[in-house]
Amino acid sequence: MMVMNMPREAREKSETRIYHIIIRGANRQEIFHDDEDRIRFLETFEKYKNNTKMKVHGWCLMGNHAHLLLEEGSEELSVTMKRIGVSYVWYYNWKYKTTGHLFQDRFKSEKVEKDDYLLTVIRYIHQNPFPALSSFSFLNNLRNI
Repeated sequence: MMVMNMPREAREKSETRIYHIIIRGANRQEIFHDDEDRIRFLETFEKYKNNTKMKVHGWCLMGNHAHLLLEEGSEELSVTMKRIGVSYVWYYNWKYKTTGHLFQDRFKSEKVEKDDYLLTVIRYIHQNPFPALSSFSFLNNLRNI
């Protein structure tokens, strides 16, 4: 019996060319173990940002995922994200002496069409680290100030 693979659903295009991008580690694995990893990702990201004139409206790198708020440049965002992903995975697999997939499927993207939603996404991205930090007791004291 022949198995037919269904093509992936095409990404919806944003009229503003702005997208909230989420990349996750496969099986929730860490994709950024230390500052060296985060710096390498950001350097790779900056290289492709400059090459494609992509605009960055916000970003947040967590241990096992990242949020990016991007405005598409001269190249389709899917192509740019693939280049960034392949470059970072090559580095990661070399550094940690591993092989195979690092990311869970392809990146997720949400269109950002309206200014109020843009502000909501910016807040969400920049507040993303705080739930992860809430286990630190000193933060509970700060909330009472």
